[in-house]
Amino acid sequence: MSAPTSVLVVGASAAGLATADALRRKGFSGQLTVLGAEPHLPYDRPPLSKQVLAGTWEPERTQLRAPDALSALDAEFILGDPAVGLELAARTVRTASGRALRADAVVVATGLRPRVLPGQADLAGVHVLRTLDDAVALRADLLAATRLVVVGDGVLGAEIAATARGMGVAVTVAGPQPAPLASQFGPVVAGLLAQLHTEHGVELRLGTGVAGLVGAGCRVTGVRLAGGAVLPADVVVVAMGATPATEWLADSGLRLDNGLVCDAHCRAAEGVYAVGDVARWHHEGLGRLVRLENRTNATEQARAVAAAILGQGRPYAPVPFFWTDQFDAKIQVYGVLSADAEVSVVDGDVADRRFVARYQRDGRLIGVLGWNMPKQTRLRRQELVAPTQPAPAPPQPLTPRAGSLSVQ
Repeated sequence: MSAPTSVLVVGASAAGLATADALRRKGFSGQLTVLGAEPHLPYDRPPLSKQVLAGTWEPERTQLRAPDALSALDAEFILGDPAVGLELAARTVRTASGRALRADAVVVATGLRPRVLPGQADLAGVHVLRTLDDAVALRADLLAATRLVVVGDGVLGAEIAATARGMGVAVTVAGPQPAPLASQFGPVVAGLLAQLHTEHGVELRLGTGVAGLVGAGCRVTGVRLAGGAVLPADVVVVAMGATPATEWLADSGLRLDNGLVCDAHCRAAEGVYAVGDVARWHHEGLGRLVRLENRTNATEQARAVAAAILGQGRPYAPVPFFWTDQFDAKIQVYGVLSADAEVSVVDGDVADRRFVARYQRDGRLIGVLGWNMPKQTRLRRQELVAPTQPAPAPPQPLTPRAGSLSVQ
């Protein structure tokens, strides 16, 4: 493919904006169009479950660029008009309003769509949290509520629970894992996270599935667990994860399998690329297809995609990274963790809630987790980049002290 003279970015997300910005920084001077399903200019999502929900930020503060910076991109922003189809051979995107947008290169940055419970749309007081409008609506409901049930024990559910407790709302978290994020962090660190939540008054009803919602009239009144128990609620947040927003590509001929499947250069087909949460690409370092749902990847992958479009690309093989802030805990993760990994402390002490842990499987380092030790965690990242180097300090097995990490 010759150098493009026009690029269409489908998704006015952080990943989409970062792609447009990277193209301009790398010297692309052609026509640049950003198509967004939402009516808002690109904004940041991580603050939605924290600062925006808590009310410490006004919604406008989440905007990723000031108006003059957006103007300097010399890009056309078409907002509030979702993509509904792609004609692959012509690289033409059709929109809900009837537009047909053609470009030499198309970048798919449509992100995720939250999972929902059956009957959720029929009951007031039931929320998901993905968009800015979702956060504003949830905050308004929580300000008038006394009891919140969070359905979901992953990162988003745990963050919402922590924020709502800070607002003075009684919070119950329901989910199938034995502790929040147990499938990633493993029993000890997830147990510590569970202890942190219970210390702040969050009720954990974990290790069981959710059967559905309970309502009176048109308003939710509770959540029914798989065993039959009902958790009363004025407000419910469904945070059971999300699926890649690829339904608009169903008839495109592209490979869709837990995201838009791409090669090592994030290319799904000639002239078509994917970036951010929706992209599932071949990670040469891990030797398999990978899809990452985090803010850091959105920015890093955008730079890689921009380079690939301009013929300057190389395989995109980052060290995966994400973070979460809950109560007074700042948790940072490099690599890909798993619950069955061998975990050892290499900095700090779990008892002090300041530590760095290494995760190994079959003698190979797979990840690093830091709890309130950001500088040391960043330094330990280098062990994932150059794993042949010995650890600066001998690891200590991470095992729970008697009674210290129990899950309530």
